[in-house]
Amino acid sequence: QVQLVESGGGLVQAGGSLRLSCAASGFTLDGSGIGWFRQAPGKEREGVSFISTRDGRIFYTDSVKGRFTISIDNAQNTVYLQMNSLKPEDTGVYYCAADRSWGVTTIEPMWLQEWRYDYWGQGTQVPVSS
Repeated sequence: QVQLVESGGGLVQAGGSLRLSCAASGFTLDGSGIGWFRQAPGKEREGVSFISTRDGRIFYTDSVKGRFTISIDNAQNTVYLQMNSLKPEDTGVYYCAADRSWGVTTIEPMWLQEWRYDYWGQGTQVPVSS
């Protein structure tokens, strides 16, 4: 059974840190593009970060650059999102998703297209208090 399971969310104060994990089962993350998305209350879901396992390209939305770091542990079949200097505006449900068709020629803006993603996790809550 194919699954993506996020963990690591929880209440944190502004300025704090969290590390989210996205563990895959039933398929190998290697060869895919893995995205992190978030949805704040009352807002549309937005892309946060992305890693291409084929060529190592990494992308971040502007609001998290310099604060968030995405990484992958192929041995654990897990992608991580290290989030530092958290702000109240980072509050939301964080989802990971896998794009099995992402390739070395896929252009950067495509990582934001949710329709590309084949598998989604159930989400993990990240409330950031001020």
